[in-house]
Amino acid sequence: MRLLLRMLPVLLALVVGAVGAFLWTRPTAEPLPDTPALVTRVREVARLETLSVSLYKKVEFSPEPRPTDTLWKDVINWASYSLHTPRGRAIVFADVHLGYDFGRWDETALRVQGRRVDVLLPPLEVKVELKPGETEIIGSNLDSAQTTLLLEKAREAFEREVKGDARLKARARASAENSLRVLFLSLGFREVHVVDVLPARATAG
Repeated sequence: MRLLLRMLPVLLALVVGAVGAFLWTRPTAEPLPDTPALVTRVREVARLETLSVSLYKKVEFSPEPRPTDTLWKDVINWASYSLHTPRGRAIVFADVHLGYDFGRWDETALRVQGRRVDVLLPPLEVKVELKPGETEIIGSNLDSAQTTLLLEKAREAFEREVKGDARLKARARASAENSLRVLFLSLGFREVHVVDVLPARATAG
């Protein structure tokens, strides 16, 4: 018992020293970047490409004869068109990329409240890259200029189709949300919300 009493001050000193060392070395919360710095970090992704899909489409194209500066030429063109109607059919392949361009994204699309951040995405962009090397012409008497028009019609059709596809847009948004959440959590935030409308700023008082 006497030995224990003699050892007690030593044990207390060891405990106090350990607690002090823990408090001294305990990591403190890192300060959050200010809003301009956050905007810069987000802009570093430049274009956040969130989804790419490969598509193909069968297209048909028969251009109308273009009017000329004289009635007589118009008659000749229409006669030629009736005898030899230009028409093309092809299976066109394309890569379609969905993404968000943060190049012009600024502080008005960001709201920080403590360690919570609300983020407003820029409009979704759709870019279509045709793959001419994989395009299959399955019947065409079009000239090169008309074939170019056929491919442009196909590109526009791909773009309209993807912009109207709610499932693809939802997948692209989910991918963007995940990427932004990882970024902001790594910067020290605890709550990251990607929203359609930013909440009102908290007012003092």
